[in-house]
Amino acid sequence: MPRPRTGQLYNVSLPVNFSGMEVSIIRLRAHSLWKNGLNLSSFEIPPRILPWPFTRRVDLVYQNLGNWSTFYYNVPDYTFVAPVIGFLAYDSNTASSTNHGIIELNLSRDNFVIVRFQNLALEDDEDVGIMKCVRFGTDGRHEFTNLTLGSSCVAKGLGHFSIVIPERNYKKKRVFKWWWIMGIAAGVLGLVMIIVVGIFVYKFFKWQKLRKMERQSEKSEGLDTIWIGNSKMPTASGIRTQPSLENSYVP
Repeated sequence: MPRPRTGQLYNVSLPVNFSGMEVSIIRLRAHSLWKNGLNLSSFEIPPRILPWPFTRRVDLVYQNLGNWSTFYYNVPDYTFVAPVIGFLAYDSNTASSTNHGIIELNLSRDNFVIVRFQNLALEDDEDVGIMKCVRFGTDGRHEFTNLTLGSSCVAKGLGHFSIVIPERNYKKKRVFKWWWIMGIAAGVLGLVMIIVVGIFVYKFFKWQKLRKMERQSEKSEGLDTIWIGNSKMPTASGIRTQPSLENSYVP
């Protein structure tokens, strides 16, 4: 990138294989940092701060590792709920410094760097009470602090930062949520099966009742009907054996 202008924030273009990562850089004069500090969307450095070792110009580099966070950093027994973001200071004249130009800020006892996080990946609101800030120092070690100002962390130095929750609690919630979903699904399926079986039993007994009525009607002898005036009346069929007289004598 071209030589940065003092006081202007630049977004650094990264290779395609680092997609999801963000890097920005701003160059400040030491006296401007001392007088005004620096206030970005994710970082705030208070006034009355000087680079250490002292340099007239300092490059402040902001990094958001995004989905690369767990590739570069890991906290045993903890799970990230925010991407790892970093803020490092470099001597603008890297040829005159060691450790690739990385320098520190001379923070007093009452001065802190504020790191702000947004869009935390929380399972539920109960995780808020167990969140911890974690700072990864330039020496590779990490340290925990409590959150402040909602989802912000305070630190006594630069480095890389994130927010974590205990992994056991996270896994326990995931397992509980899974069993809760399975329980609801099983309950709904069971209710549907009960309804289906109930309908089947009802139709079966209804069919049995109709069959019984049909068999009874087949065994019964039907009666013929005749009209007498305006009324329709049942009548029995003719007698098969005609009556006969005992003798043919007719007086």
